[in-house]
Amino acid sequence: QVQVMESGGASVQAGGSLRLSCTASGSIYTLNDMGWFRQAPGKQRELVAGITYGGRTNYADSVKGRFTISSDYAKSTVYLQMNSLKPEDTAVYYCKVDYDLGDYVHDYWGQGTQVTVSS
Repeated sequence: QVQVMESGGASVQAGGSLRLSCTASGSIYTLNDMGWFRQAPGKQRELVAGITYGGRTNYADSVKGRFTISSDYAKSTVYLQMNSLKPEDTAVYYCKVDYDLGDYVHDYWGQGTQVTVSS
């Protein structure tokens, strides 16, 4: 049973910083790509940042220069450092991890962690 657990969400004022963490456990397969998504009320879930096993990263334009994704594959953990937070960053942040099952890749999602940025 794969578990994906996020932590680090909180309420902060604009301009502040938060660090989200996400750890996956329970799989015997190889952890592949990992990423962070977010969903604001009334909006679709969107990609915030992703990282590959090889270390390549990609970011949504809205967070470039402010957010940094990093990983520790030995700990099956991905982080999201969020600086210069804005009220529009308010959302539930979800972690997604991909496991390589050989014939296909299976993704797993966390339950989400709330980030609220007040002006």
